[in-house]
Amino acid sequence: MNKRFETRQLPATVDAVAPDGSDVRLLLGLEAGGMAHFQLRPWATSVPVRHRTVAEIWYFVTGHGQMWRRQDQAETVEDVSAGTAVTIPVGTSFQFRSTSDEPLAAVGVTMPPWPGPGEAEILDEGRWPPTVAPGPA
Repeated sequence: MNKRFETRQLPATVDAVAPDGSDVRLLLGLEAGGMAHFQLRPWATSVPVRHRTVAEIWYFVTGHGQMWRRQDQAETVEDVSAGTAVTIPVGTSFQFRSTSDEPLAAVGVTMPPWPGPGEAEILDEGRWPPTVAPGPA
């Protein structure tokens, strides 16, 4: 358990490519969850994925786009932009895309912290054809 205070600025360089193909900059983490910055380049579409054990909350900070989510019989496509927050419950299939000339970026909280390889399942089908390559699942 981390018992120290931490402060961090958004890193200038990308730490990883997510399984959905977005650029990831790691922020902070505690025992119950982690926080990261996810970004898609302008007009890009992510790879559709589903998380096996983690839930996420995303808060969009730049850009305009759309977020597709499906779980069981429920399915939705939401317009997202700076100021929009969305939940991604465990087991939800999701995909997002930028629909503007600026990157679509969100700060996301993962609960519990991202466990590592094998957490994300890359899906054969999503809402739109992806335009980015997936990172390690």
